[in-house]
Amino acid sequence: MSGLSRRRFLGLTGGAGVLVAAGLLGPRVFRTAAATGELLTSELPLPAPFQVPLPIPAVLSPVSRDADADRYEIVQRQAVAEILPGVRTPIWGYEGTFPGPTIESRRDRTTIVRHRNELPVPTVVHLHGGHTPPESDGYATDLVLPAGAAPHAHGGHALMHDPAALISHGTRDYVYPMRQRAAMLWYHDHRMDFTGPAVYRGLAGLHLVRDDEEDALPLPRGERELPLVLTDRAFAADGSLRYPSIDPSLTSVPGVEEAFVEGVFGDVLLVNGVPWPVAEVSATKHRLRVLNGSNARRYDLALDPPQPFTQIGADQGLLEAPLVHEHVPIAPAERYDLVVDFGAYPVGTEVTLVNRLGTGTTAHVMRFRVVRRATEDSHIPERLVEIEPLDRARVTVTRDFSFRGGTVGGRHGWTIGGEPYSPSRIDARPRLGDVEIWRFVADLHHPIHLHLVDFRVLSRGGREPGPYDAGRKDTVDLRPGEAVEVIAKFDGYRGRYMFHCHNAEHEDMGMMANFEVV
Repeated sequence: MSGLSRRRFLGLTGGAGVLVAAGLLGPRVFRTAAATGELLTSELPLPAPFQVPLPIPAVLSPVSRDADADRYEIVQRQAVAEILPGVRTPIWGYEGTFPGPTIESRRDRTTIVRHRNELPVPTVVHLHGGHTPPESDGYATDLVLPAGAAPHAHGGHALMHDPAALISHGTRDYVYPMRQRAAMLWYHDHRMDFTGPAVYRGLAGLHLVRDDEEDALPLPRGERELPLVLTDRAFAADGSLRYPSIDPSLTSVPGVEEAFVEGVFGDVLLVNGVPWPVAEVSATKHRLRVLNGSNARRYDLALDPPQPFTQIGADQGLLEAPLVHEHVPIAPAERYDLVVDFGAYPVGTEVTLVNRLGTGTTAHVMRFRVVRRATEDSHIPERLVEIEPLDRARVTVTRDFSFRGGTVGGRHGWTIGGEPYSPSRIDARPRLGDVEIWRFVADLHHPIHLHLVDFRVLSRGGREPGPYDAGRKDTVDLRPGEAVEVIAKFDGYRGRYMFHCHNAEHEDMGMMANFEVV
């Protein structure tokens, strides 16, 4: 990566004009700060909102346990789901459900998940946010070929371009040591060039890490802890999911139709796999564990009637101290741990979770009905956890990366440092245990995700971190024309890992790169 001086880097924050002058804008049209993507509309009548009860994804039971590990089995298969009431929609699902089942692990206790691929294409499972050895991290070319496939079938171009790929036939055991604090992680397909359509078809689920430190806090729990997986989809007239793949078989040609190169938005907002659901709650505090599982859509969440959110956690677990927000913007792959006091509303109140970035069908996310009084048995401590400080004095290396549009394979695509993804190119080699600063500059919206490590945001736009940058994160959202610095300690494991934009259409069309911990 060509270096930028810190002054020059922090100067690249003034918007599109600066980026054009710097050559950091690609061929795409510069978008507003609200969105990077195109809307795909449904072809069938949509249901009225707030009619379907909020489902909670089932917690998967281990098939065996011993002194060292919990073992799980998941089958990746085609299924039919009733996402819209009365409509049958074909999906690809972990255990045939969307979202997939939730896995709950204990800190420092190994979790082993055996995945069996009964889909017609190869798959890769990435535990997003996991501090995971490289052979189980879900590298984009470490394929699990379909069960029953010939040894050299279905590999496509991914096999030809990466001789280092780890290929499994039918099944693969992913081993997660769980040497990390309590947090809400998620697992999803991560196959090279086809992550977007595979996740869109349903290949995503939650993975919660629990520990004694968090369990000791008087936070809402049980039925007052609600996981909320936010996604958006569009539906064809026959009830199937609409997605603009160039190759709908997802076997050869990657990417989406030209109009959707910036990202795919659907016109139906789903929570835990159902449209605009309703949840009945008691007049007490509730913990909302929110994941933006959408391919490209950003949300800006608020409550109506107004009530603040108390943020207690970020991507990688609890904050040091709670923060209060009137609204919460959330980019693809980000997670927020929020507490809402429904006791502030009279029984009978209907509270709508709204999306301030949406219009029409995308302006409302779900509704809560306060249906009964109950004893309040939780509160939010002034201090939550201690987090290891990371500061510039500990930094050994500073690296610069630009995220921008470009030409990939003769078509519009997305690049890091002007280069599209290649499995054979290593863009950074941090040493095990070192602390580094990575500095990002973006042309459009790009939520940047680092595998293996968590990081802290040091600066945004040449200033202090923003009000939503607190805590240990693994995904940071860059707005158009913005520069961000993050600081990370590269510990845990040596090996090859990825960093990329988590707009799924962007990563499928080149916006990924490698780092190797040495």
